[in-house]
Amino acid sequence: MTLPLFLFSVLAVVAVAGAVSLILQRHPIHSALSLIVVMVALAGLYLLLGAEFIAAVQVIVYGGAIMVLFVFVIMLLNAGEEERTDFSRMARWAGLPLAAVFLVEVAYGVARAASRLPTAAQAPVSTRELAELLFRDYVFPFELTSFLILVAVLGAIVLARREDSD
Repeated sequence: MTLPLFLFSVLAVVAVAGAVSLILQRHPIHSALSLIVVMVALAGLYLLLGAEFIAAVQVIVYGGAIMVLFVFVIMLLNAGEEERTDFSRMARWAGLPLAAVFLVEVAYGVARAASRLPTAAQAPVSTRELAELLFRDYVFPFELTSFLILVAVLGAIVLARREDSD
């Protein structure tokens, strides 16, 4: 087993374990911490692919800024431990067949989309090419995403103000 294959296996297991922990945790803060583990493991996988810029963005933007926002909102709303209901027990049994169907649909979509992926010669190679592609061809989705994040921050501020005025 080569070192990159070993590192891929370890990072993949960490990412999947973090994702399972994210779902199974009852306390929202623990779920947010599990999501940070997933984001860092994905950044490691990006490093293995040679995409250093994407790995850095993954850690800085998602592992840092977005997760701080998530934790801030969780703390602001004072979310406690999840309460289990009878519906949750019923969903456990109904969820397994639905999850299997969902997995088949995702596999079909990935297989279908794989035929339309750009070849390695068409993909951006340098950070400069990636930036030109992002700010020239995809500037509207990029700006829309920043606007949505701004709205989320303003919504959190409004919720915090409402708590103080009561």
